[in-house]
Amino acid sequence: LAMGGNYTQARFILLGITDTPWVQAPLFVLFLLIYIITLVGNISLMVLVWVAPSLHTPMYFFLTHFSLADVCYSTVISPKMLTDLLFGDKTISWAGCVTQFHLFALFVTAECHLLAIMAYDRHVAICHPLSYVLVVSPRACWQLVAWCYLVASLSALLFTGCTFGGSFCGPNHVDHFFCDASPVLRLACSDTRGCEAAIFALAAANGLGTSVVILLSYGRILHAVLGTSSTPSRARAFRTCASHLASVAVFYGSLFFMYLQPASRHGSRDKVASVLYTVVSPMLNPFIYSLRNREVKAALGRGRRRVLNLC
Repeated sequence: LAMGGNYTQARFILLGITDTPWVQAPLFVLFLLIYIITLVGNISLMVLVWVAPSLHTPMYFFLTHFSLADVCYSTVISPKMLTDLLFGDKTISWAGCVTQFHLFALFVTAECHLLAIMAYDRHVAICHPLSYVLVVSPRACWQLVAWCYLVASLSALLFTGCTFGGSFCGPNHVDHFFCDASPVLRLACSDTRGCEAAIFALAAANGLGTSVVILLSYGRILHAVLGTSSTPSRARAFRTCASHLASVAVFYGSLFFMYLQPASRHGSRDKVASVLYTVVSPMLNPFIYSLRNREVKAALGRGRRRVLNLC
């Protein structure tokens, strides 16, 4: 198969999380359960926000897109990983590998920017409540989300071009459970130093840029909360910020570990870090960002009573 004048593989073989036979069945059951919880949790949140008028606010508008990104990039990774664990056929076509990585890069980058938008939204709501309606208007919400997807789309095109733009004429065994940049680039026959530098720069621009917005926003929130005289309000805000920042730390920590280190340092620990942000984080996010909120609990209670009355 020729691409851009260079010969490349017609297919790749994903080595997966482990090649130990007796471990694969328990892992299949565990990851299937996590994937089902991810789908049910995130889709339920999106439906709840759609049907509950009390949740038609900017915060939950951003949360629905955040949940959509979780569902999408989890679905890009998990079904292929599950079939590999169950059936043992770990081959993936060249087009399938490129598509999987491109969609993964798109939705993960979108999630980084959505996290920054959500943190900024909370900062405006708590620190500048009088101007919140003007700053975070419906038009501004759509513009922020559109900008997020635009940046993510452009970044994903660059990530994919840098990862698959060379020639792949040698080994075709990808030492990972999905087509990620570092394990794929290790198989390239051409010089990849320029591509690795470009991927590092893109990851730094998206990851560090959005993480700075998140940290500054939560820093201002905590500063504002400390100035209040209400002890219960301070405690509630601290709990909320702590849970959000814990989720951000897991997500960004594993991403930075994967993409902001030299290629020579990548190894078996990459798979553990990848599991955290591709499998575990999408499952936890609905519980951390929404199901602990009073508004969501109230909407769930109203929905439950409505269903019981119909029965």
